[in-house]
Amino acid sequence: MLEKITLSTSKRDEMVNITRFVQKCVDNSGVEEGMCMVYNPHTTAAITVNESSDPDVTADILIELDKIVPWRDGYRHFEGNSAAHIKSSMFHTSTQLMVHEGRLLLGQWQAIYFCEFDGPRSRTFYVKIMPDSDSGNRCVNGAEIQ
Repeated sequence: MLEKITLSTSKRDEMVNITRFVQKCVDNSGVEEGMCMVYNPHTTAAITVNESSDPDVTADILIELDKIVPWRDGYRHFEGNSAAHIKSSMFHTSTQLMVHEGRLLLGQWQAIYFCEFDGPRSRTFYVKIMPDSDSGNRCVNGAEIQ
């Protein structure tokens, strides 16, 4: 099952918590055990997993990224958004998460974020839910049992 989700970002740099949208895709899929991939097709945006309980964490991440990769730094790219491309490359275009008992397997404080580095824009991301195969093989303590 593949779902396409559109969102609008409101700032040049921001981290949008998309966990509820991704969990809704899992709910709609009916998959109880499997994998979930979240993919971003943009070269100036990213997907990451990080803390969701304290909004200062995402603010701090963006502040530090601007120190490491300033918006203006003599870049040669003619569109003027090289910093956004670099920041995107420092993260990932996708993330994979386990689905267990119909829920995303996230830590207590974790959330999935769409990272905007060249906004505001209308963006899309894709969610692919893949059920476990019924192969009958199980892994216990790192050993495969057949």
